[in-house]
Amino acid sequence: MSVLSTSQADNIKDTLQTAIDRDANETIEISQRIWDYAELGYQEFKSSELLQQNAQMAGFSVKSGVADIPTAFVASYGSGSPVIGIMGEFDALPGLSQTVTHEREEHVEGGAGHACGHNLFAAGSWAAAKAIKEQIEGGTLSGTIRFYGTPAEEGGAGKVYMARAGLFEDVDVMLHWHPAGFNDASPRSTNANKGAKFRFHGIPAHAALSPEKGRSALDAVEAMNFMANLMREHVPEATRIHYVITNGGEAPNVVPEFAEVFYYIRHPDFQTVRELFDRLVLTAEAAAMGTETTMEYEVINGSYNILPNEALSRITYNNLIKVGGVSYNAEEQKFAENLYATLYKPNKPLGSQENVEPFIPSAGRASSDVGDVSWLVPTTGLTTACLIPGSYLHTWQAVAAGGSSIAHKGMLNAAKVLAMTAADLLQDPTLIAAAREEWEASRGEDFEYYPLLGEREPPLDYRK
Repeated sequence: MSVLSTSQADNIKDTLQTAIDRDANETIEISQRIWDYAELGYQEFKSSELLQQNAQMAGFSVKSGVADIPTAFVASYGSGSPVIGIMGEFDALPGLSQTVTHEREEHVEGGAGHACGHNLFAAGSWAAAKAIKEQIEGGTLSGTIRFYGTPAEEGGAGKVYMARAGLFEDVDVMLHWHPAGFNDASPRSTNANKGAKFRFHGIPAHAALSPEKGRSALDAVEAMNFMANLMREHVPEATRIHYVITNGGEAPNVVPEFAEVFYYIRHPDFQTVRELFDRLVLTAEAAAMGTETTMEYEVINGSYNILPNEALSRITYNNLIKVGGVSYNAEEQKFAENLYATLYKPNKPLGSQENVEPFIPSAGRASSDVGDVSWLVPTTGLTTACLIPGSYLHTWQAVAAGGSSIAHKGMLNAAKVLAMTAADLLQDPTLIAAAREEWEASRGEDFEYYPLLGEREPPLDYRK
């Protein structure tokens, strides 16, 4: 495959941007329908079906229900190498239903909401894949484009099961993006993460008449929490430990027969997460022993830290610079100002959505199942300003912005950057070779992949 001239490459990128603008209304409609469905992890049946139907209508071959996950799929077009994959997420978060307004107002009472912008993630990634497909179909580019439908990112680790199933083995480069309140394509790592539910079983008794006959499962949970909190002093500084008691008993006058606590362990290195999790299990075992209860635990999720790739990030960043930031019209500016006023200590000013952040490698504190993919395939990503500057994900303000025209502008920008980056890689094999060389050096010669969540089956009911 010969490398195209600069003018030819620029013409392809212009054509890709034009195609994405042409289909903007269709992409926005997909995003809005998924925003409205607001389906939780592994329950995204309508969202997944919508994306698969669009892929089939566009001429992609679609494999459904991959990795034993009903809502996961792979849509492919083209043949041969290179193989470029684009990831798309579509799960929502519980309890964050919100209308598109600057006041707290549920869209569906007690419902879920796209507080992490995965409606945009899915639709924008699909728009990029479709635009690339047209160039392959027309003979301008050669190779294979794949759109991966990846469910349950929010604690369900959908991509990890897909990775374990070998669905990324023949991919040369994986692309992804995420909505944010700013535009950035710098190489960025994340925390690795492992989560589990610890379940304690005791002996019920009347808490007033015969408490000596009982053994409290809640006491065991509290004992575990106490020891875990003491452990915080003796862990690496970058460690994060979170927990929530998901079941503490039924009535105060009954010694609890059952109690459950849900833990997350995070650290920038997945090996350290493994070690810390083993120590956490010791606190659970000790709690059960000390309270004369029994304990079992279920690993719910586990993901590696993202392995950044500067070679790929440079390509993505250059394309983001070409596309630029997001500009508001008068109506959008008013909406943004009203929503901005509700934020707690915003860290960026309004107007910064028009800029692209400088290229600075960094380390994030959140976690993503993209991490596992990045250790199996050279991977790059970006963020675009779909939310108002200074806002945070997993909030009602993120849901409100994510259903607005502000978010649609950021989503279309992301689609253009993804498509342009895929085009660069498809027409210049030296770019992929350089990325792979860096990736292999970062992983190390002795790296062997073993998922943090082990051999467990996908937790398809974890949100039920």
